[in-house]
Amino acid sequence: MELIKEELNLPDASVFLYHQFFDLLESNQLFTDLSEQIEWQQNPIIMFGKLVLQPRLTAYYGEKPYTYSGVTMQPKSWQNALLQIKDKIELLTEVKFNAVLLNLYRDGSDYLGWHSDDEKELAEGSVIGSLSLGESRRFLFRRRDNHQFKVELNLKHGDFLIMSGKTQKYWQHQVPKTKAQLNPRINLTFRVIK
Repeated sequence: MELIKEELNLPDASVFLYHQFFDLLESNQLFTDLSEQIEWQQNPIIMFGKLVLQPRLTAYYGEKPYTYSGVTMQPKSWQNALLQIKDKIELLTEVKFNAVLLNLYRDGSDYLGWHSDDEKELAEGSVIGSLSLGESRRFLFRRRDNHQFKVELNLKHGDFLIMSGKTQKYWQHQVPKTKAQLNPRINLTFRVIK
């Protein structure tokens, strides 16, 4: 199957979407493996000065701790399914990732608010590789200096999104909540932690 690559037209950013980077069979197997084998948890985070439970389940695997929203996550050891994904995306990106943050959106009410992946542990301009498995979800970008300038994607089962360059400096992204009846979605964001 030929790989379909789409470059997003975002000024001051470098974003590429590979449609069905993992085929249906691979994506189904990975979704099942990750659903069953990952140690999912629901961490409290600081939002608007208050301690609240994250509106989704998360897990963190890799080699170095990672801090975001006031939570420091200690990495668990790589699992086979994660290494299988890591090997394939490293061949494509030519980047050696040393961590992955996973999000499990159980239904449409689970979400991820506006943010940039610009924590101090991440090198400025470093590549973030984001794999979607399961239910399709809306994924939005907006300019940090102009919140009216938005671009929307629909990330599907097996899609792989690459964000690099100045993307995190000039853009934010989110997975909004919805009242629609949705099945679970797993998202993996591979990172290079300093």
